[in-house]
Amino acid sequence: MRKPRKEMIAETRAKLLKAARRAFGTVGYAEASMDDFTAEAGLTRGALYHQFGDKKGLLQAVVAEIDHEMTKRLEAIAEAAPNLWDGVVREWTAYIEMALEPEIQRIIFRDGPAVLGDISQWPDTNGCIAALRESLDALKADGVIGDIDTEATARLINGAASHAAMWIAASDTPEETSKRAVASFTAILEGLRTVPAVR
Repeated sequence: MRKPRKEMIAETRAKLLKAARRAFGTVGYAEASMDDFTAEAGLTRGALYHQFGDKKGLLQAVVAEIDHEMTKRLEAIAEAAPNLWDGVVREWTAYIEMALEPEIQRIIFRDGPAVLGDISQWPDTNGCIAALRESLDALKADGVIGDIDTEATARLINGAASHAAMWIAASDTPEETSKRAVASFTAILEGLRTVPAVR
């Protein structure tokens, strides 16, 4: 019995995404051959073009998939924190530290910006900023942080974290760069608090 067309399309898409993600994560976008990952998936170039338009469209889909996974992980980190402030700090420092993970480093923070453009203009960025702004609004209402423009602050935090992650991804010494970036980023966030944390 033949599978329904919708199911076959979903399977084709999943196979191409899996093969492309492996190729982009290991050899990088520039070196990844469409013929290689269509062959690995047991599919034709025509299937790739039909599903994603071109190689860039496939990268966008891979980025979206990884970004979704990163978001789920970061949400879990924030939810496990003892309070909202710690949740914000842990979530955003974890985002920066994800640049140490080889697949994320290469696809999200190196090839992604190089091929897809400014990371602040990516489709999911506004959702991240909106969620952070809500957290900052709550912290402001509770007196944890001062009387700041929460939208501007959310955008600045998002930009600082993205830039830090790209700095790590491009570094010859990513572990050391990550430690420096996280320490400075945390110090910047602490400056928002009305009562500094007790050390």
